[in-house]
Order: sequence, then C-alpha cells, then structure tokens
Amino acid sequence: MNKIVIISAPSGSGKSTLIGKLMAIKELRLEFSVSATTRAPRGQEVDGKDYYFLTVSDFKQRIDADQFVEYEQVYEGRYYGTLRSELERIFAKGNNIIFDVDVEGGINLKKKFGDDAISVFIQPPSVEELRRRLVGRGTDSIEEIDKRVSKAAQEMQRAPMFDHVVVNDDLEKAFAEFSGIIGGFLK
Repeated sequence: MNKIVIISAPSGSGKSTLIGKLMAIKELRLEFSVSATTRAPRGQEVDGKDYYFLTVSDFKQRIDADQFVEYEQVYEGRYYGTLRSELERIFAKGNNIIFDVDVEGGINLKKKFGDDAISVFIQPPSVEELRRRLVGRGTDSIEEIDKRVSKAAQEMQRAPMFDHVVVNDDLEKAFAEFSGIIGGFLK
C-alpha cells in the first residue's frame, strides 16, 4: 500500500532543505508531488519540476473539471493545488508520495487521506528568525516578506492540527527527528 507524507510549514522554516535531505534516503521510495500554482516562477524554478505554473483561468477550469485532490486560494488571485494526475503518476510507479503544501492544504490532505497519510508541521524557532531567514534569501521584496511573516504567525497557530511538529532550530537535530518520524510511518 502506498503511503502519503504531508509536510507543511511557513515560508522560510527550512522545509525544503529537510525534504531534500529526506528524499535522498532511497529506501523510503518517496516521490515529490509537484503542486500547481498561479504564481510566477521564482529564481530558477522550472515548470513541471518545481511547480506546474498555470494561469488563473486554467486553474479555475481544472477546478471545474474536478482535476484537483485539494486546492486553496492562498492570497487573492494566487491559487495552489494538487492535481489528481500527480497521485496517479506516483502510485503507478509503486512510490510513496511526499507533499510540500501550505498549511491549509496539509490539513485538507490529512482529512482526505486519514490513516494512509502522516502530516508534519515544520516550525521555525520564532517569527523573528523566520523574518531573518526570508531577508537572507534575497528572493522577495520587503512587502512580500512582511506578508509572509504575517501569514506565518497565523500558520503557526495551526501546528497542533498536524500529527507531528518539528521545530527547526538546529538542522541536524530537526532532520534526525523528522526522518525518524517519516521512516517509522513508512515501515
């Protein structure tokens, strides 16, 4: 039976770094579920690899055609979602799915898949540290960072709705806890 791993976190929490390290453990047979979004690509992001970049119109047509397992309008005019075809593609290969989704998407996926899924919330040590990390990335404007930090404070209040919360204050310690949780679930 294929299993589902759901990872959510505020932007800048270190989620992508932790997921990258987890994906390197080949015996877990994890395959990344590529989300769809209406936002523009950032930096070196590639369509079909990092995200499926869709227009708002195309996204809404796919909603109407019931092509999403879950989706959210995260900000006005900015949608994120999981295409049903992604699950089919990964399960057909006999792999387990790992979702990197926003907090509401993570909560919705856990409700949908129940015991076939595990949900983990990656939490930054503090909102101040989160701001520092986002500024350090150098990929977003101060206005965008302010928006993300405000949203992060709200998202951190939703952490108790996940099966596990891992505080990423020390990467190696956080990864040991994170990989132990996921490895135990998949065995």
